[in-house]
Amino acid sequence: MIETVIKVGGSLGESHQLPELLQKISELSLRHKTLIIPGGGAFANAVRDYDSRFGLDADVSHWMSIMGMDQFGHLLASLIPNGIPVRKLAAAREVLEIGRVPVMLTYDLLRQTDALPRNWDVTSDSIAAWIAKLAEARQLVLLKSVDGIFQESSDANKRNELAEVVNMSMLSKSQVVDRCFASTFEKTNLAGWLVNGKHPERLEQLLDQGATYGTRLLP
Repeated sequence: MIETVIKVGGSLGESHQLPELLQKISELSLRHKTLIIPGGGAFANAVRDYDSRFGLDADVSHWMSIMGMDQFGHLLASLIPNGIPVRKLAAAREVLEIGRVPVMLTYDLLRQTDALPRNWDVTSDSIAAWIAKLAEARQLVLLKSVDGIFQESSDANKRNELAEVVNMSMLSKSQVVDRCFASTFEKTNLAGWLVNGKHPERLEQLLDQGATYGTRLLP
């Protein structure tokens, strides 16, 4: 059984804390059944660059970006102790049963189903939510390079404050997740969190205790 789907944002590929985060994920997998979804990171950004220069067809840039996620997935699987890349949910469950960490390469799964829009409104955020529902997971955790979603303070002299909880209306206006995420996540009925992956101890606290410093997402 897959309990938690964890999306490792591509921006974390630029972080010095990535090895520490992946070591923590490996340790947590001993007591929590987790499936890892890779972001696109620099690989997807390369596609964005080519798209901006050559005006690629939406289908072409979409599938190239999904391939970019798979490249980052191979990298994560190689750096996570006991990590194994998988292409099917059945394989992910088998990997969990032998005490290892499945990292989903999403291209084949998405090609078979073609369940999401093929444009830049869909990124690994929406894909992770869609796979979490498909896997019948209990919760989705988006690990990014930010603490969560911030709400503007009415006091001009105060900094924007971290929103501890957001609903779909607030989430749809956020630029922290992709434009399709709110509508995709809303259909899942999952518990959801947005947490800063540069602080691996927060992920540990969330999985072990049920809450941490970050933003809880209400479907």
